[in-house]
Amino acid sequence: MKLMLSNDDGVHAPGLRTLRQSLEQAGHTTCVVAPDRDRSGASNSLTLDRPLHPLHLDEGIISINGTPTDCVHLGINTFYKDQCERVISGINAGANLGDDVIYSGTVAAAMEGRFLEKTPVAVSLCGKSHFATAARVLLELLPKLEQLQLPANSIININVPDLAYEELQGIEVTRLGHRHKSDNPVLTTNPRGKECYWISAAGAFADDGPGTDIHAIEQGKVSVTPIAMDMTQHSTLQRVTEVLEN
Repeated sequence: MKLMLSNDDGVHAPGLRTLRQSLEQAGHTTCVVAPDRDRSGASNSLTLDRPLHPLHLDEGIISINGTPTDCVHLGINTFYKDQCERVISGINAGANLGDDVIYSGTVAAAMEGRFLEKTPVAVSLCGKSHFATAARVLLELLPKLEQLQLPANSIININVPDLAYEELQGIEVTRLGHRHKSDNPVLTTNPRGKECYWISAAGAFADDGPGTDIHAIEQGKVSVTPIAMDMTQHSTLQRVTEVLEN
């Protein structure tokens, strides 16, 4: 069985290349279905307003003019149907901590693999230098993940400090932290004088105490966060029922 690889940085991104090379050198069989360009922030969106065109590159690598979710959706349902056991998304060039996971195309690509046999994994490097470190961490964690029997509709979100492997301070299982709201969009004009906006950077960390993914990274540790796709707020179900039924 294959490991399906995808990302949101694009099919030619160095993190994806390092991930594939490392997995195959370790004896894993891989295939790649990834966006033809950077689609960071695409979240779980599907492209519904135009057709998607695959471009078959090197053997086992397919580029799609769509979102990360498009890529994995096509991969597991068309190009490699019944051939893959797990989706691994990454290695992202930048952290996916706390509220980042709401917007992250890296995390979304992993989520789209939730119907496969094994729990999908998203891997992010909190920087742009030490992709080999993140790949080595993943290779060490994969055998341990085989022992996990997580509920359906779960993923594992891994964030790795941008450090040499020898400088890592260990691994910590964490919960998601939170950020403050981002700054307002930045108004500017294009060369023709028309108004346009840039989305501002993510807000500063708000909930970053011990136990959070943010804190682990700040301590030089690898953060491993189980994420559930069930967004129901179970703690309020009874209260909402009582209010609406009265």
